[in-house]
Parts: sequence; structure tokens; C-alpha cells
Amino acid sequence: MQILTGIMVYIIFWWIIFFMMLPIGVVAQDESDEGVVPGTPGSAPTRPLLWRKAGAATLIAAVAWGIFHIARTTDWSAVFALLQ
Repeated sequence: MQILTGIMVYIIFWWIIFFMMLPIGVVAQDESDEGVVPGTPGSAPTRPLLWRKAGAATLIAAVAWGIFHIARTTDWSAVFALLQ
């Protein structure tokens, strides 16, 4: 796998995982005790924790990319021959 291809696959993994993590743990302003900030909709999150989610997405994407890289570079026919 070329370097640019590996980087692009990692970026795609990162964005997919980041978007999957966005709704996790979000509390809307309507549902919180702090009330709604003037000028914002009630459905806006109180604390979206984006940095924490970006860090978690980075770690999970690195593991997913590692699994992808191993699966792509390993000779699976030898693994299947051992299993038989």
C-alpha cells in the first residue's frame, strides 16, 4: 500500500468513526438544568465534548487502520491452510 493511500484510508476511517461518536452522550439544552442560552435553539447541546470525541476517534481509527493494514498485507491463504 502506498503512503498516500494509507493516509486517505485512515482519514476516511477517522471521519466515519467521528460522525458515529457525535451523538454519544449529548444532552440538549432543553433537557439540562442549565436552561437554554438566549439566541440558540433548545436542541443545541450543552457540552458536546468534541475534543474528547476527536481523540477517541483518533485512537479507534488507528486500531481500525492497523487491522485493515494487516488484513491487506497478510497472506491469508497460509492462515487458511493452517486451519484445515
